[in-house]
Amino acid sequence: MSSGLLAAGFLVLFILLIAGFSVYERVRQGGRNLRDIPAISRLIYAIGLAVEDGTRLHIALGTSDMTGEQGAPALAGLSILDRVARTASISDTPPVVTSGDGALSILSQTGLAGAYREMGVGELHDPSQARLVGVTPFSYAAGTLPIIHDEHVSATLMTGHFGPEIALIAETADRADGFTLAGTDSLPGQAVLYAAAQEPLIGEELFAAGAYLRSGLVHTASLRAQDVLRWLVVGAILAGGIVKLFG
Repeated sequence: MSSGLLAAGFLVLFILLIAGFSVYERVRQGGRNLRDIPAISRLIYAIGLAVEDGTRLHIALGTSDMTGEQGAPALAGLSILDRVARTASISDTPPVVTSGDGALSILSQTGLAGAYREMGVGELHDPSQARLVGVTPFSYAAGTLPIIHDEHVSATLMTGHFGPEIALIAETADRADGFTLAGTDSLPGQAVLYAAAQEPLIGEELFAAGAYLRSGLVHTASLRAQDVLRWLVVGAILAGGIVKLFG
C-alpha cells in the first residue's frame, strides 16, 4: 500500500512539474540548451538526405502492448513518427511505418494522416503507409525485412519495444547500406542494438528524442521534470545513507 502511494505521489508530482515547466517554457519563449546527442543529429541529416534523394524512411514501432508498461516507448516512437512524417510529407517516396500491435497500427495510421493534414497535403496520405506486419516478435521482424530490402529504404528508425529480434532488422538495414537508429525499453533489446545499430539510443535518450526533434513545449518540459525528479531521488538516497550511517 505504501509503495503504491509513493508511486502515485511521484506520478502526480511529475505531472505538476511538466505543467509548470510547460508554462515556463511558453513564457520564456526560448530554446533550452540541450546536451548534444550525436544519434539525433545524424537522424535529422538522414531525414533530409532521404527527402532529397527520393528514398524511403522506415519507422519500426515494434510489438508494444499499448495497454501495458510497453506503451511508453511506443508513445515515444509515435512522437518521433509525427515529426518525421511532417518533414518527409513532401517527398516523392513517403515514409512507411511498421508495427506489431493492432492498436499501435491504428494510432500510427491516425498519426500519419494528422501530420499530412497539418502540412496541408492531406490528399497525399496513403493509409497503406502504416502496416501491421506481424503480431509476435519474430513474425514482426520477418514481415519487416522485405520492406527494408525491396522498397528502397535509406533510413530505419527502430523506436519501441523490441527483444533480441531487433538484430535481424538492424542487420538487414545495414546490408541495404541504410542509416539505422534504434532505441527500446527492453534490456535484451538494448544489448543487441548497441552492437547492431549504427546509432543506438541508450536509456532515457529514446524519451528525450521528441524534445530534440522539436515536437512541442511539453517534451522540453518533460526533460526538466525528469531532471528535478532525478535530483530528488539522488537527495533521498544520500539522506537515507546519512541517516543509516549515524543510526
